[in-house]
Amino acid sequence: MPRKARAHRLRLGRVSETGRPYLITAVCAERRQWFGDLAAGRCFVHALQEAEGDARTLCFVVMPDHIHWLMELQAGTVSRAVQKVKAGTSRRIGRLYDQPCSVWQRGFHDRAVRRDEDLAAIARYVVANPLRAGLVRNLRYYPLWDAIWI
Repeated sequence: MPRKARAHRLRLGRVSETGRPYLITAVCAERRQWFGDLAAGRCFVHALQEAEGDARTLCFVVMPDHIHWLMELQAGTVSRAVQKVKAGTSRRIGRLYDQPCSVWQRGFHDRAVRRDEDLAAIARYVVANPLRAGLVRNLRYYPLWDAIWI
């Protein structure tokens, strides 16, 4: 018997602290590979740019069916910043395909980064996802990532 999704439990204990870095993972609904299309992946990148002011992007990588985003919360809550990015992405993809789209699975995973953790090391791990997944042999050939250190 399939287990019932418990995405609402991800919110338990979630605290938003301005100035703290967070590592966010969000998954596409039904693991659909929306971002296998470069234009759809760019919709996510533009949504990140729209969220500046709420969250400062330190690095990100867009995988075919999910994203990883290392950000520093600047205002509001983590939930609000992620909601803004997810809504902006869905809106842009809807315009791209000229139809309303339900891009994202409900909820997201977040991890507050401790002050003593090396952000550049976390960023290297994040942007290396396409290499580990076998999507490319060299990161320079993968177009949907960025980091402030590069």
